[in-house]
Amino acid sequence: MRIKIVFSYDGSKFNGFQRQKKDRSVQGEIEKALSKIYDDDIEIKGAGRTDAGVHAIGQVAHFDAIEDIPKLKEEMNKLLNPDIVIKDVSKESFNFHARFSAIKKEYVYKINLGPFQAFLNDYYYQPRFKLDVKAMKSAAKLFVGTYDFRNFVAGEKDDTTTTIYSIKFKERFGKLEISFIGAGFYRYMVRNLVGSLIEIGKYKIDEDTIKQMLYNPRVAKSLPTAPSEGLYLKKIWYK
Repeated sequence: MRIKIVFSYDGSKFNGFQRQKKDRSVQGEIEKALSKIYDDDIEIKGAGRTDAGVHAIGQVAHFDAIEDIPKLKEEMNKLLNPDIVIKDVSKESFNFHARFSAIKKEYVYKINLGPFQAFLNDYYYQPRFKLDVKAMKSAAKLFVGTYDFRNFVAGEKDDTTTTIYSIKFKERFGKLEISFIGAGFYRYMVRNLVGSLIEIGKYKIDEDTIKQMLYNPRVAKSLPTAPSEGLYLKKIWYK
């Protein structure tokens, strides 16, 4: 049987999602728990790899198993809490794939616009300088649509074209959340988009710079990457 799990985790407690030989990872901890429960080697396939420090509210993975374990969610949470929380467990057809069946994803980036607060340090980007949020909102509209995001992606890839459906801003009590919903996101893409918006908010660049990077992807140019601690994988939609 194929089993889908939906889970959240505190990215500050792991060296990224992907299984690693020495460092603690989300995939490694979940596989360790499942292997103990099933008394067999279990490997999971995640919907995507988050980097060190990046959090998840609705990450998804699947794995195959022969045995049906009663109260699997509760058994997993006993072994994984508090750094990982299993939110849902369901049986799926073998056609389901956590990564390839996804049709869109939502990421949220959180910024503390107010005074620095030590307890927020692992969960918000705290810039310690004023940002022009209105200018950032205006520039964010440039990214909505289907483009080659080559200048906003880390590493070399043959195809860096994808679609962003919406970018929304929510500001409340001195905290800013920027929501990105798109068909898919490449490595560092959201953090690079946020980094460019922060440069806009600091008046370091103008919208023409972003237009040049977006409309001329073969002319290589890069801007600062926003720190990992403010990024959350919020939700994944499936067919």
